[in-house]
Amino acid sequence: MDLGIRGRKAIVCASSRGLGKACATALAEAGCAVTINGRDAARLAETAAEIRAATGASIIAVAGDLDDPAVRDALFAACAEPDILVNNNGGPPPKPFAELTREAILAGLEANLMTPLALVQRVLPGMAARGFGRIVNITSSSVRAPIAGLDVSSGARAGLTAFVAASARAYAKDNVTINSIQPGAFDTDRIRVTLARAAASREDAAALRARREAAIPAGRFGRPEEFGALCAFLASAQAGYLTGQNILIDGGAFPGAF
Repeated sequence: MDLGIRGRKAIVCASSRGLGKACATALAEAGCAVTINGRDAARLAETAAEIRAATGASIIAVAGDLDDPAVRDALFAACAEPDILVNNNGGPPPKPFAELTREAILAGLEANLMTPLALVQRVLPGMAARGFGRIVNITSSSVRAPIAGLDVSSGARAGLTAFVAASARAYAKDNVTINSIQPGAFDTDRIRVTLARAAASREDAAALRARREAAIPAGRFGRPEEFGALCAFLASAQAGYLTGQNILIDGGAFPGAF
């Protein structure tokens, strides 16, 4: 399918690896010029070169932590009028509820609520004026079904989901959409590190992985490229009638009918 976004400009946050990188790659394959971002400048440069070589697309790398307003300014200096924004940011490490501090909660809210909101506010007026815009917020399946230890991440991402719900409807008439993707378990560096840490005190990492995958109806972790393809569709010209939705992609792990 031709997604109808060749020549569009996209910003993909936290895209040097994992799901963000998969989104950036899929958009580049669709013909977009993509501005990518990550905290590790060396890793980001490698990712930019890799996507550029694989797709031939224009890839601009802006290194830094997007919680810093100066880094957000640099991002928009590199891509002043984005047609597509993919909000993504790492979540705080798992921690028992009783051990959460005010500082840890505020840091999680900054990264997973305030920063994406600042980016959405910045792009919406221009998208509306130009008559095209696609915003995709990467949240988590924990917004829909709680995961112990991820209280800060879940709360902040649920807040983002609710915060943009009205704007998704308000801007639909301008051909600007806002949707979120709620990923379950995907085969990324993050889950491999999580499994290794858990295995350190319990069982072999390979056995733990097999047990986790067996609990998913699909029988496996998701592939990042599957996630990227969904993101690219939500950013496509064909997705203009789809807004305010929260799309779960978890291999059937969430046991609900709706």
